[in-house]
Amino acid sequence: MKQNASHEHELTISWDGPAIGLLDLDAFFASVEQLDHPEWRGKPVIVGGDADHRGVVSTASYEARRYGVHSAMPSAEAKRLCPQAIWTHGHFDRYRELSARIMSIVEQETPLVEQVSIDEAFFDVTPGRFSRESPVAICQRIQKRVSTLGITCSIGLGTNKTIAKIASEKEKPRGLTVVLPGSERAFLDPLPVRAMSGIGASAEAKLVAMGIHTLGQLAQADPKRLERIFGIMGPRMIIRASGREHSQVIEACAPEDRKSVSNERTFSHDLTARDEVEAAIDHIADMVARRLREKDLKGRTITLKLKFSYAEGRTAQCQTSQPTRDKRTIAQKARTLLQNLWAEGTPIRLLGIGVSSFDKGEPEQLDLFAAHDHDDEELRERLARTTDQVRARFGKQAISFGYDLRFTDKDAGNGHDQDS
Repeated sequence: MKQNASHEHELTISWDGPAIGLLDLDAFFASVEQLDHPEWRGKPVIVGGDADHRGVVSTASYEARRYGVHSAMPSAEAKRLCPQAIWTHGHFDRYRELSARIMSIVEQETPLVEQVSIDEAFFDVTPGRFSRESPVAICQRIQKRVSTLGITCSIGLGTNKTIAKIASEKEKPRGLTVVLPGSERAFLDPLPVRAMSGIGASAEAKLVAMGIHTLGQLAQADPKRLERIFGIMGPRMIIRASGREHSQVIEACAPEDRKSVSNERTFSHDLTARDEVEAAIDHIADMVARRLREKDLKGRTITLKLKFSYAEGRTAQCQTSQPTRDKRTIAQKARTLLQNLWAEGTPIRLLGIGVSSFDKGEPEQLDLFAAHDHDDEELRERLARTTDQVRARFGKQAISFGYDLRFTDKDAGNGHDQDS
């Protein structure tokens, strides 16, 4: 059921049960560039890396998309398809600033907001939880308020995250697609399996080989058969395809409750190769270690978070023998955790690392035989602090490591530094 903010009679739609929305900012980076450069409005704009340096497209305006340009496309191909496009490497501080203002608008409507990337957020507007107002009316108001900032958003509204995500893609830009409680199967059944997040090209090919082409067919599949092929993800795919998923929107912790420091990255295209994933771990571990040094914190618990889709992910933790903020130690522990969370070839769209259980100054009992390793960590700490000082004076790009350069074009700009 498609809604339009101008249809006032639809503000009174009744809703029974959970109501979860997904706000998706329309061609966000390109829209911000057009907002800040009025002369670019109505023209094809591409935000991404250079065509002659194996760059990729981060975001393309809708004018550029008419030529076939899309996110994660090699910049060289985008340039061939749309040679007249205006190119920019992007202004990510500006994107983060505007994103924060938009998320604040959503948080004023409900405290249950889960930002999943710089331009997307789930929010819970279940009637009776924080307001008795119609969820549709709330979504319409959010759209109107976002538009006053000079950009637009599309929203999908349903009873769980899977439905909200799929609905948000149905009518863009400026779309509001509502899947009323009880109409989940009618909405999902005709859609191709690829419409559900987490089903990439490889999974789609396996499902098609089984004779499963639509979400309706997937909902009727044999759970044991899918488990043999996809592992524990198989039965969960059936639940999601049938509209029976139970979702929880996880709000950010209040500042006074923060007990961890973490960083996560959503990539412009899924990581599937081990060397890519391990490079991402090194890249993110370095950022977490840097923020721990800024806050003068050391922690004993390392957490690795992987997301395979918007609704599917896994998390694991381990302990270090001593409190640490050493990037190599953090990365090594994360790689160990990776072995039990991920099989090579499974697409990863988001990877995060966190450190918690902070040292509060208790006496540290050193292992005699680990003394040499402890000295090495102190040496690396001094080197890291020198690197921090150089970056602070000359900019973050003054010193870059191989794993940083590798993700210059693969990062979708959706990174989140988090204190929780």
